[in-house]
Amino acid sequence: MNISFIGAGYVGLVTGACLAELGMNVICVDKDEEKIANLNNEIIPIYEPGLEEIVKRNALLGRLRFTTKIKEAVHNSEVIFLTVNTPTLQDDSTDLSFVFRAVTEIAENMDSYRVIVNKSTVPVGTGRKIKNIVKKVFARRGLETAFDIVSNPEFLREGSAVPDCIQPDRIVIGADSERAISLMKEIYNVQLLMGIPLISTNIETAEMIKYASNTFLATKVSFINEIANMCDLCGADVTVVSKAMGLDKRIGPKFLNPGPGYGGSCFPKDTRAFVGIGRRLGYTPKIVKSTIRVNYDQSKLMVRKIKKALGELQNKVITVLGLSFKPGTDDIRESPAIPIIKALLEGMAKVKVYDPKAMENTKRALGDLNIIYSKDVYTACENSDCIVLITEWDDFKNLDFEILKLNVNTPVFIDLRNVYDPQYVKSCGFSYQGVGRQ
Repeated sequence: MNISFIGAGYVGLVTGACLAELGMNVICVDKDEEKIANLNNEIIPIYEPGLEEIVKRNALLGRLRFTTKIKEAVHNSEVIFLTVNTPTLQDDSTDLSFVFRAVTEIAENMDSYRVIVNKSTVPVGTGRKIKNIVKKVFARRGLETAFDIVSNPEFLREGSAVPDCIQPDRIVIGADSERAISLMKEIYNVQLLMGIPLISTNIETAEMIKYASNTFLATKVSFINEIANMCDLCGADVTVVSKAMGLDKRIGPKFLNPGPGYGGSCFPKDTRAFVGIGRRLGYTPKIVKSTIRVNYDQSKLMVRKIKKALGELQNKVITVLGLSFKPGTDDIRESPAIPIIKALLEGMAKVKVYDPKAMENTKRALGDLNIIYSKDVYTACENSDCIVLITEWDDFKNLDFEILKLNVNTPVFIDLRNVYDPQYVKSCGFSYQGVGRQ
């Protein structure tokens, strides 16, 4: 089958490459000429384990192509995926301008049946708006041809997006047409043969599934962070609490790891957008509003934890290990490391940082701030008054505290991901603070 992706960002590039790997002929389109030129020169714009190899292999085989021209994609594809950016605005509404512009251009270039599949995260009801846009363009063109709109939300986790795409937990297809559903089943034939569950429903339900999933996971993160904050005050150990909770099959262990808060391209944006959707429907999603508030406050609590451990921030040398919002990605969008670093600098501390993959993105985002970027973990920790572990990269899970003790000014270790056993770190002569454990 010939398919295309309008938007060669994170979702479009990963999904397009993975479906090419499974035998589809894929065209990825993006308006960013530099990005497309780089992709055509085998320069991958994001770090995602396994992605570079898949892109290069399928480009070489001719199954994966990159262009700036939507017209080329429309004329050579039976199914066209929308994977453009849908940012959340200040008023919690969703900016759908990229979606609507792409749909308009697709409709202007269609001359026969096509399926337009929305994979971007959009408010409930967007699928119907897309259908109306296509109808209006067709009316203006005097064109009478059938088409279908499908909602097919993505559930990719940064850092494990390739396996998530090839072997997802489920496939959700929202459509009103058996013809469109049949084509979608053909695209996902390999996954269906693996026994991956298929949820076939209407467009509105598929759109809601995406938001319901992400807001629930974000709520689990904020919930366990609240438990951890209370454990800090009463002497309980949140790691034991979360383990015991997770053994309950009704709860499960995933997303019960306390820390400095959630980040990334999805949870912050989608929780806010969900509140905006509720507002427009005349309903206030109170739990999700609280989830957002807890997450906003969490980074501030982490700064207080650091300040308490040091007594004051001014002129202290603080090492931050980890800049990306999670390990396995170079994505710093909404990373809790960013507000923590800014707060430390505002407190007149000197900040040294190291991250295996996210240094360049951080330099671009915070280039005007006086941050010292280090070449490795141990260089970052030299002369430090406090080491703060923010992102649980494997590189940070086997630190030699005996060596660190010799190189730091003050042996203080703040473990914001509860990676280490407190007693072990203390036995090496460090003061230790975790999140919800002492």
